Amino acid sequence: MSESEAITKGSRRTFLQLSAAATAAMAFRIATEASLAAEDRNTFHPGAVVIDANENPLGPCDLARKAIVDMAPQGGRYSYWLKEEFVRTFTTMEGLKPEYIRPFPGSSEPLHYSVLAFTSPTRSYVTADPGYEAGMRAAKFTGARIAKTALTKTYAHDVKAMLEAAPDAGLFYVCTPNNPTGTMTSHSDIEQLVAAKPKDSVVLVDEAYIHFSDGVSAIDLVKAGQDVIVLRTFSKIYGMAGIRCGVAIGRPDLLAKLESYGGWSAMPITAVAAATASLRHEHLVPERKQLNATIRQKTFDWLDRQGYSYTPSQSNCFMLDAKRPAKEVIDAMAARNVYIGRPWPVWPTHVRITVGTQPEMDAFQAAFDAVMKNSTTTGYAASPSLKTRRSYADGQSWPSA
Repeated sequence: MSESEAITKGSRRTFLQLSAAATAAMAFRIATEASLAAEDRNTFHPGAVVIDANENPLGPCDLARKAIVDMAPQGGRYSYWLKEEFVRTFTTMEGLKPEYIRPFPGSSEPLHYSVLAFTSPTRSYVTADPGYEAGMRAAKFTGARIAKTALTKTYAHDVKAMLEAAPDAGLFYVCTPNNPTGTMTSHSDIEQLVAAKPKDSVVLVDEAYIHFSDGVSAIDLVKAGQDVIVLRTFSKIYGMAGIRCGVAIGRPDLLAKLESYGGWSAMPITAVAAATASLRHEHLVPERKQLNATIRQKTFDWLDRQGYSYTPSQSNCFMLDAKRPAKEVIDAMAARNVYIGRPWPVWPTHVRITVGTQPEMDAFQAAFDAVMKNSTTTGYAASPSLKTRRSYADGQSWPSA
């Protein structure tokens, strides 16, 4: 083969690979917690208690809200330098080099791009069950085998089972605290997974809920040069689910593979400004962590008194065993204008509950008690003909921390 033929074939191969990557990126819909929560319900009635999507009803902190308002007049410009300022703020706090993070509108995009980049028909996607479903949906587009493993008796990811389930793994997905259980997988377990995984596979650690917990971040494994990508989002403790900001943290060569599918585009400047302001709020995380823990514990105390079992969550959600078909309970609660989370097939009698404000959890308790006692349902029934999703009626909001 001549040199020119080799170059031509190599160029064609590269073009086809890039074309395939671009096609895959355009061919599927990115699943988010919002879209998964809304699949069976599109409408909330006035006064609804909405604890179905792991949202933070406090919303952005006051500093972030002010940053959004102040930034809005500049919305006609891309203002790329604001993203650079955000990156500097984040990396300084975490002791990282700027090239080790990529900002995204939330963490859903880098999750999906990681699946596209590191799985294939010959490289499996490995996850926990029950676990966050978005990555599994993305794996269907790469043709990857999806290996699901049960949680341990303490509701952690079973890293030994994950390794045994997929010696051909391309990507191991560990969400800690786990969605939907809110339970932790220890740093030592993640270290074991990284040490024993197949060569060239990647461990994706989703830390969307880490700030609610006492867990140790896996960012140190990134700093150590391991095959690890860590995801963070401002959707949860920072209360910015509707504003969209997140980051992927990893070695530059790993992050570069995500860029075949997306990244480094212009970020919403209001989101970047709000995220930067939130990072600079010294007391925001500890105050909201304590508030969430207090309300969660009060809910657990009530469930204990009523004799119900639940997962020992360190997050803003938990799984509750209703001991009856989950869909039946979800619908009965909706009829009382209380919207709780979706079911997971592997646990057919469990429902996911988001920890809301104290008044929301009081309303949840009253409705759940009535439903479980088979009282006559009252209130609003969900109407499938209505297509507009309303989370809070009449501009209702909760005070910020």
